[in-house]
Amino acid sequence: MIRKGLILLGAMSLVMFTSCKDDATKKVKSENVAQAQERDAVATNFAEMTFDKTEHDFGTINEGDQVETTFKFTNTGKVPLLISGIKGSCGCTVPNDWPKEPIAPGDSGEFTVKYNSTNKPNLKTNTVTITANTEKGREMVRIKAFATPNPELEAKRVKAREEREARMKAQQEAQKKAAANNTGSTQTGHEGHNH
Repeated sequence: MIRKGLILLGAMSLVMFTSCKDDATKKVKSENVAQAQERDAVATNFAEMTFDKTEHDFGTINEGDQVETTFKFTNTGKVPLLISGIKGSCGCTVPNDWPKEPIAPGDSGEFTVKYNSTNKPNLKTNTVTITANTEKGREMVRIKAFATPNPELEAKRVKAREEREARMKAQQEAQKKAAANNTGSTQTGHEGHNH
């Protein structure tokens, strides 16, 4: 009896679902199709930054030198380019002078990047991130430089490193000594107290 009821319920469900299969294309309004096509077209239109270079190598400089370069770009996209911000990966890399107004498709712009090599000896590579209405939302350029260490600054760094290592060694010795004094010199019931 239960089996016949389940079969009957299944057959009724099948009839209900198949009877709802009217031609779905008749229910779609042509104005909705046009709106969807327009929306999809806009969603695929982005500004695009095409750079004259994506990396600048300052080469060998002296530690403490402050150098600058300019990155030029063209909006090769289909909509105006809007730059909302540009930021360096560290405080020694500072972008400036980027366009605050929209850049039309086909037009160009530029911005400068200053690099301060003070206390940045040897090879350094830093990034500059541009936040804009491109497809990715963020674009990147890089700068790099090899700063020949300044002898005076290098001597100060070596001295500071030696002093830091001596302090750490003294702390470790003091901790070992304190640990040795605490073992065996406590009385029962007075753990952690020296008498």
